[in-house]
Amino acid sequence: MALRKPPLSEVYGARATFTDFGGWEMPVEFDSIRTEHTAVRESVGLFDVSHMGEIVVTGPDATTLMQRLTTNNVRDLSPGDSQYSAITDDSGVIIDDTIVYRLPEADADRYLFVPNAGHDEEIYRRWVDHRDEWDLDAEVDNETEMWAMVAVQGPDAVDILTDATSDVDVESFSWGEGAYAEVGGVRSWVSRTGYTGEDGFEILCPWEDAEAVWDALEADCTLCGLGARDTLRTEMGYLLSGQDFDPAEEPRTPYEAGIGWTVDLDTEFVGRDALAEVAADGPDETFVGLRLRERGIARNGYEIVADGDVVGNVTSGTMSPTLGEAIALGYVPTALSDPGTDLAVVVRGQEKRAEVVSTPFIEDS
Repeated sequence: MALRKPPLSEVYGARATFTDFGGWEMPVEFDSIRTEHTAVRESVGLFDVSHMGEIVVTGPDATTLMQRLTTNNVRDLSPGDSQYSAITDDSGVIIDDTIVYRLPEADADRYLFVPNAGHDEEIYRRWVDHRDEWDLDAEVDNETEMWAMVAVQGPDAVDILTDATSDVDVESFSWGEGAYAEVGGVRSWVSRTGYTGEDGFEILCPWEDAEAVWDALEADCTLCGLGARDTLRTEMGYLLSGQDFDPAEEPRTPYEAGIGWTVDLDTEFVGRDALAEVAADGPDETFVGLRLRERGIARNGYEIVADGDVVGNVTSGTMSPTLGEAIALGYVPTALSDPGTDLAVVVRGQEKRAEVVSTPFIEDS
C-alpha cells in the first residue's frame, strides 16, 4: 500500500530524510536529530505533524458521544479548551490517547479530537458504530486529509507565532487553550499545546493552505523531524502510541501507563467498570523512567531485570541529547517502581546497571 503524504512534503522535499510512520511518509530529520532537539530546548523548532488524525463530532448528542468514548470528563471543557484523554476498550486497555478540543461554535456543540498517526479510520469507525448502537444524534467526520497540522515548539515559540498572527494575542493563551486565528493570512485553529515539554503551539489549517502557513513560520525556526520529536518526548516521559502502549502488542490501562489522572470514574465511558477495579486495587505494573548507569542504549523490547530475573520490558529508549545519558521508559512491577530502585537492562546480551528515576528526565538532572 502506498504511503500517505502530508501536504507539505513537496515544500521541504530534498531537505528532509523521510521515514514510514503510521502509514505516512514523514520527515525524520532535516539537519540532525541533535541539532533539531537542541533548537527546541533552547530556541524554537517547526514540525510538520500532519500525520496526526482529525475527527470532528457535532450535533445535539456530540457531548454524550465524546463522554462515553473517552476517559476524561468532556463536560469540564469550555469552548476553546482542550484536554488530554484516553480511548479504552471494555477491559480498560488503551486503544489510543488523544487531545480533545471543544471548538467555540455558537450554534452547536462541536468537538475536534486528534487520534495518532494511522488510527484515524479505526477511531472514526469506532465513533460511528457506537453512535449508531446508542442511537445518538451526532455527526462524525474524519477530516484527517482536510487539515494540515504544524507545531511551533520552544522558548521562542510565542514570539514567532505572534509575528505570524494578525488578529489574536496568542501570548495570552493558557496551556491547552485554543482559538481561530489568521496565521500567514490563513484562518487556522491555534492551540497552546505540544509534545516536546517546551512552550509552544499546534496549528491546524486547511490542507490546501499549508504552504502559506509554513512559509510564514519557516524563516525564523529550525526545521525539525520526527526523530527530534521522539527524543524530546522521551525526555519528558510522554507516551508513544503503538510503542509505550498498544492494545495487541503492549496492552496497558491508563493506570499502568501513568496517565490515571485522565480517568474520571464519575463519568460513564467504555471501560469504566474495569478501570474502577484497577483504581481500587492498584496496577500490578507501572510505567517508569530508567537511567542507564553503564555504557549502552536501551531499546524497545529489551528486558528489564532485577537480581538476574526478568521483571519487565523497555518500551522506549534513547541517548538523551540534553543529558548526554542513556534513558529509557518501560514497565516494571509496581513494587519495583520507586525512584532510586536499582535494576538492569539487557543490552546485546549484557546486563547494564540502571536506576528508576522520576520523569520528566530533564527535571531530574
